[in-house]
Amino acid sequence: MRVDVLGVAFDNVTLDEAVERALALMEEDGPHLAATPNPEIVQRAGKDPEFAAVLAGAGLVIPDGIGVIYAAKILGRPLKERVPGIDFASALMERMAGMGKRLFLLGAAPGVAEQAKGNLEAAHPGLVVCGVHDGYFQEDGPVAELIRESRADVVFVCLGAPKQEKWIAKNGGAAGARLYVGLGGSLDVFAGKVERAPERFQKLGLEWLYRLAKEPSRIGRMVKLPLFLVSAAGARVRGK
Repeated sequence: MRVDVLGVAFDNVTLDEAVERALALMEEDGPHLAATPNPEIVQRAGKDPEFAAVLAGAGLVIPDGIGVIYAAKILGRPLKERVPGIDFASALMERMAGMGKRLFLLGAAPGVAEQAKGNLEAAHPGLVVCGVHDGYFQEDGPVAELIRESRADVVFVCLGAPKQEKWIAKNGGAAGARLYVGLGGSLDVFAGKVERAPERFQKLGLEWLYRLAKEPSRIGRMVKLPLFLVSAAGARVRGK
């Protein structure tokens, strides 16, 4: 069952349920997109019909952002829980490590994906990271061919939204993998370039506050969250 939050339909799943759904998609003919929208991405989709259509066609859409959870509650159709994309990816890799599934990492600055590969293989013994490529490329074809040659089952595409989702929609078939996960800046975290918020911030849904304290330049993006919730309240009043 999916829950509409300001035009984006989210799967009403827990983290474990999201992983099970992803594993099921990996057994079906692809390509399938697993999207991880936060409030900023929902707002972007509202202004970009092409992006909204890609999200609507995704095989899995999980709520990565406490603002999505709050908005769903305001709208009177609550979601089970927040499912951070990076936690989803970590849980999926843990399962893949025991299944012989192959993972390709795409995105970030040169050298970051390679470092992430080493860290992830150490963190998940048995995980096969079969290839990497940075996000600084001009032509899609050679990258898609590299992924196909790697025989990847899953690709983490970390190009930022909506670029990553549109890239998947355009190139997923040619690249040959069954599941593509849009994960924004996650490779920087996996590589140790960016530090995640402490666990207590994560549990309280306050990762955004920790990141703001670390990067005050993000204030322009963060102030959009109250507006997002106001939009949800307005939609509730209008019965949408």
